[in-house]
Amino acid sequence: MLKFLWLNHNKITRITGLANNWRLSELYLDNNELCDITGCLRHLTSLHTLLLNDNQLVHLQETVKELKGMTNIRVLNLFHNPLTQESGYRLYIINHIPSVQRLDRKRVIQKEREDAFKLFNPERTAVIQSLGFGRRTDSALTNRKSSGTYVQRSVASSLIKHSAFSKHPDELEDEVLMRAYQRSILQFSLVDWTKIPSFKEKGTEDKMAYNPVLMTLEFR
Repeated sequence: MLKFLWLNHNKITRITGLANNWRLSELYLDNNELCDITGCLRHLTSLHTLLLNDNQLVHLQETVKELKGMTNIRVLNLFHNPLTQESGYRLYIINHIPSVQRLDRKRVIQKEREDAFKLFNPERTAVIQSLGFGRRTDSALTNRKSSGTYVQRSVASSLIKHSAFSKHPDELEDEVLMRAYQRSILQFSLVDWTKIPSFKEKGTEDKMAYNPVLMTLEFR
């Protein structure tokens, strides 16, 4: 039933003994000598506050992989670890652990979330921009191994569950994108009324000169 645990300011090098403490909501492990947390914390899905600052964590991807399943985590400190020196560190954390609201004692703002999405989801960003400006692009279909395809595959997976037909996930993925491209078109048709003759003018002028011109505008 333990919910709050302070283990900060020790010389802990390895996290052990927390296998049954899955109710933990706050865990303080700052100012220790941790080099790796792989396999130690991922089961603590109730955590909303985790302090790991002032340790020796080196591998950013491995650390994030351990923490990304914590969908309730809101406060996360990783400063004063070697991994914070990696390029794009903060945006990487924000993108892969989206529930974080305060990172390294600094509030996560919407602009950072947008920048992180653009940086680590380039294909998805290209699709959104093309739809927003009424353009079509095939760039999002060229490389399916990048990080942006995770969002596309998740949409395709949801379609599989609700579809009466059995299709390959890649086919459904392409269909999802094509449906996004083929947005409904709003069409307006209008006539230049200044060129329409009055009743009196119709009797005096050549009728062929008064054929109205129909102008059509399309909007996506």
